[in-house]
Amino acid sequence: MPDLKRLKEKLRDVMSRLPGGSPYYTKADGLILLEARTERHPTSLVHNPALCVVVQGAKWTTFGNQRLDYRSGQAMVVGIEMPGFSQVVEGTDGAPYYSVIIQLDLAVLRQVYETMSTPPNAMDAPGQGAFVMELDEALFSCVTRMIETLDEADAVSILYPGLMRELCYWLLRGPHASAFARMISGTGKAGSLVAVIRQMREHYASPLRLDHLAAVAGLSPSAFHRKFRAMTSMTPLEYQKQLRLMEARRLMIADHVSAETAAFKVGYASPSHFSRDYTRRFGGPPRRDIEALRVDDPR
Repeated sequence: MPDLKRLKEKLRDVMSRLPGGSPYYTKADGLILLEARTERHPTSLVHNPALCVVVQGAKWTTFGNQRLDYRSGQAMVVGIEMPGFSQVVEGTDGAPYYSVIIQLDLAVLRQVYETMSTPPNAMDAPGQGAFVMELDEALFSCVTRMIETLDEADAVSILYPGLMRELCYWLLRGPHASAFARMISGTGKAGSLVAVIRQMREHYASPLRLDHLAAVAGLSPSAFHRKFRAMTSMTPLEYQKQLRLMEARRLMIADHVSAETAAFKVGYASPSHFSRDYTRRFGGPPRRDIEALRVDDPR
């Protein structure tokens, strides 16, 4: 495993100079730094294609019925837009959880893929949309230099684009190269499923039309259901439900709307149905859950 001491020291130094608290959004587009102690409650988030590189501590994330555990020296990779729940399980005041989120630029990943003399075959990759990988020396060095660009005024605009290309190159050369190739595959059933998932993400409040989505993917309804679940660890209905519940929770916290208003905004026809689904997902009815979150994080 790479020596993480230099990166830990650099992260502490950079975060000490950034305004606000974790998550720290840096000058580099899509580069986010996290610092946390062990969390009392899981956090919900719709993940975009990204690497979550753990520098210190440990965390778990669930996507449907898939649970990923990852710790220092590893990275969680998310290849498609997916709603998930995460919790830091190893982090203290003396040794906080540190991670670096690098949102992947799929346009750059495609450019690098297309210039390789022997690009990896996307068809060799398993269908899962998220997995955990070990951090090798090449990736570790690249991530460290990405963080170091934050120290110089012009370094981000001049050096970061090249470092993103380098990162994409090593990802497409590593043991999970086919999985990264699948992310930018625009043909075949995998590419069609990614397009369907994007459509579902944008229209989560609309009624779910499985026959239409299957047709867009070029699959029979049964094959679509099977392949969708293999990729996301959720059925299409579960995927939509997760998106709706997360957005409703965000509306109640950020916009202070009622549970009934939030339910209708995200596509529920029945507030009581919404409350039952919400309780199953978050462990308590909407009002009690939101009040508990505000007590834990009064910001």
